[in-house]
Amino acid sequence: MRVIALESRRAREMEEMLRRQGFDPFVAPSVREVGLEANPTAVAFGEALIRNEFEALICLTGVGVRQLFALLKTRFDEAELIEALKQVTTIARGPKPSAALRELGVQPTAIAPDPATYREVLGILARRSERRVAVQEYGRPDQRLLAGLAELGCRVTQVPVYQWALPEDIQPLQEAARRIAAGEAEAVLFTSSVQLDHLQQIAAELGVDVLAGLSKMKIGSIGPTMSEALRAAGLEPAVEPATPKLGFLIHEFAAFMKNS
Repeated sequence: MRVIALESRRAREMEEMLRRQGFDPFVAPSVREVGLEANPTAVAFGEALIRNEFEALICLTGVGVRQLFALLKTRFDEAELIEALKQVTTIARGPKPSAALRELGVQPTAIAPDPATYREVLGILARRSERRVAVQEYGRPDQRLLAGLAELGCRVTQVPVYQWALPEDIQPLQEAARRIAAGEAEAVLFTSSVQLDHLQQIAAELGVDVLAGLSKMKIGSIGPTMSEALRAAGLEPAVEPATPKLGFLIHEFAAFMKNS
């Protein structure tokens, strides 16, 4: 069975896993992380953190936490920075940002449970009193999280760390868009909502209709956030694993396809 996947960071691993499950995969990297090297907002955050202006810090990704504090350590005294971080409530959106905080010597105050979406993060804040909140962002801002924080009465400081761009070589993604529009694959797997954004962007440039093609395919979604993005585009995922991880997605998708 022909399957298209748009994973970038773990593209080779995903291709191998799909082949072991008996699929014929075409993996087209769709996303490139671009660091915000000149990041005055991050520097301003560091200054405010040291002045104890925040009550809580929401950490959304492990990569983002590491990049943010790698940058801040070039501008501020590391010991002073980490001590200031220990004074605020730290909320990790799942195990990866939690691990990144521990690498800095900081024990997270709270960790959002699976599926670790914005809802679980908001649930933690709803039970707490902290309202001066910084949010370590990744790629594009999560407007649902920001709206929820506003409803809780939080004063929010957004701290962007990196953003998403198209890959330098867009030919595989163009080919994926053509194959989807032409009905040349039976299934597709999404592991990040930005993959769908970039797929539609490339499709529009090529003048092909990927949404019509996707509507005829079996779609695997990594988790609730991805599924919401698919439904917003008028698409319904066939499989969403109980645990939002790559291995679980492929295993459960393979079981679904074999039994369907």
